[in-house]
Amino acid sequence: MSGGTTREYLIRLRDVILEEREFAKALDMEGMSRAMTEKEELIQILAHIRVIDENDRPIADEIRAENRRNAFLFKSTLGWIRDTMEFFGQKTVTSTYSSSANAIASQVNGRLLSGKI
Repeated sequence: MSGGTTREYLIRLRDVILEEREFAKALDMEGMSRAMTEKEELIQILAHIRVIDENDRPIADEIRAENRRNAFLFKSTLGWIRDTMEFFGQKTVTSTYSSSANAIASQVNGRLLSGKI
């Protein structure tokens, strides 16, 4: 594989990573899926390259930085979704106590989202 071809693959990989982030921000799951598939194909092609030309190193560094930005976006979004689901799964009814100070099980589920109508 020639250096020019490698450079073209690296530039396309950088562009796909940027597209992937834009699709994620727009919540375009089909676009994200296409970008992810293309990114995987490019990574498989580039996996065979052992030495990167010095002229291509800035592009590789940019790819690393942009990929980390995407990873941070996805990780923080997943954390936000987990926190939200945890919030909606919390009980809305506080524990009640008997006259002997024992906790009594509430008859009400107390969950904001119980899955029941």
